[in-house]
Amino acid sequence: MSLVETPVSDQARDTPASALLAWYDRHRRVLPWRAAPGEKPDPYAVWLSEVMLQQTTVAAVKSYFLAFLARWPDVAALAAAPLDAVMQQWAGLGYYSRARNLHACAKAVVDEHGGRFPENAEALARLPGIGPYTAAAIAAIAFDERVAAVDGNVERVMTRLAALEEPLPSAKPLIRQRVTALLPCSRNGDFAQAMMDLGATICTPRRPACSLCPLRSFCVAVRLGRQEQFPLKAAKPTRPQRSGAVFFIRRAGAVLVRTRPPRGLLGSMVEFPGSVWSEDFDREKILREAPLVANYRRLMLDVRHVFTHFALRLEIFVAEVAPATPAPGDCRWVDENALGEEALPSLMRKVVAAIRGSGE
Repeated sequence: MSLVETPVSDQARDTPASALLAWYDRHRRVLPWRAAPGEKPDPYAVWLSEVMLQQTTVAAVKSYFLAFLARWPDVAALAAAPLDAVMQQWAGLGYYSRARNLHACAKAVVDEHGGRFPENAEALARLPGIGPYTAAAIAAIAFDERVAAVDGNVERVMTRLAALEEPLPSAKPLIRQRVTALLPCSRNGDFAQAMMDLGATICTPRRPACSLCPLRSFCVAVRLGRQEQFPLKAAKPTRPQRSGAVFFIRRAGAVLVRTRPPRGLLGSMVEFPGSVWSEDFDREKILREAPLVANYRRLMLDVRHVFTHFALRLEIFVAEVAPATPAPGDCRWVDENALGEEALPSLMRKVVAAIRGSGE
């Protein structure tokens, strides 16, 4: 994609939508899930990409999207897949409730809609894991519904365009109203993707390329010289700090693991047994929560991870047990060399990396 400004006719600059679409026709990003000009979008690809892109960057999603599409090329194939396989394929992408909802949504589309996605945002929003933004994005991009799809990029563009003084998140309803007022009579899918591209490549959080922006002449923040001040954001509360322990137990080349409950944080993902994560972590009592009696060695390197609502520090305890040691009821032994095939979340992958990096 070239960011060199291309002359656009005066007629194409009459409204923000027409100026934006003229720019998009020249500078649209080429993405694996995006239909080429003149092609009809695939609702399955649009849905899959939008779920993956929730709180995740385009760069991180590309390889996962292509792997999912290669393994499950349509919604019926994904619906028929075992949940464990979907979770394993998702491992490393984070926010694992998305994978569970992805599988549930595929089943709902097949069982309740004959394998065809509903064609409007209202019906899409009733499917598992599809919130207002995702429903609007799918409806606009896949079915050209005239509906506002407002993600973080679009919020940034609109708060600058109108110099909105109300901070996020309270400004969200007003932003949606303003985007709705800008919607064109046609090409709503292109408009939605153009807004996203503009925020990702031109109207960036820092040092926006305002001289290349097709909406420069409409932008109040540019006229005020305050573009980098927007969007205004309310102060975030302090993120709580929790601590815990994780037990990496070997038995003759195998490692003890367990699967987390299907609901809740990291639901249905695989983990090494550990303690409760709490703000009043008591190291003196921690070995009481170990799944097996063993001679544990504490690794002198903690693992740290940040979740949406709290930050976590894990102490790692390593031990070996006799070859005949049975696994506790909720655990199982897996080949240590096959850990990469398990649905380990990023947190547990950090544990493995720390252990291997320490030489244990």
